[in-house]
Amino acid sequence: MLGSYEPVAFVHTTDVARARGFYLDVVGLELVEDTPFALVVRSGHTCVRIVPVPNHRPSLATVLGWEVPDVAAVLAALTDHGVVSLRYDGLDQDDQGVWHAPDGARVAWFCDPDGNVLSLTQS
Repeated sequence: MLGSYEPVAFVHTTDVARARGFYLDVVGLELVEDTPFALVVRSGHTCVRIVPVPNHRPSLATVLGWEVPDVAAVLAALTDHGVVSLRYDGLDQDDQGVWHAPDGARVAWFCDPDGNVLSLTQS
């Protein structure tokens, strides 16, 4: 039923101004609108609503991710902007923090300023 419609993603923040700086200046998403209710950005065809939640506690799991053509290059660019790769016990990650999945995918994780886990995947 909903397969022909564009999804809208939601990310929670405790500080919209800080999130705005991260998602626009570091991650490079496009600003759609900034209202008291949500900061709306676009990544490709997908809108992401960054919503203020005063008592937000980030999930331990990935909340938003991107399929990229070269995970090492994108991760290096993010690292140049101060992003730090997450490391997980039990996963054999390379020096950049990229995990080579058994199916050949390459995956890296990092956090936004609120601790939300974000990911990059190269298939």
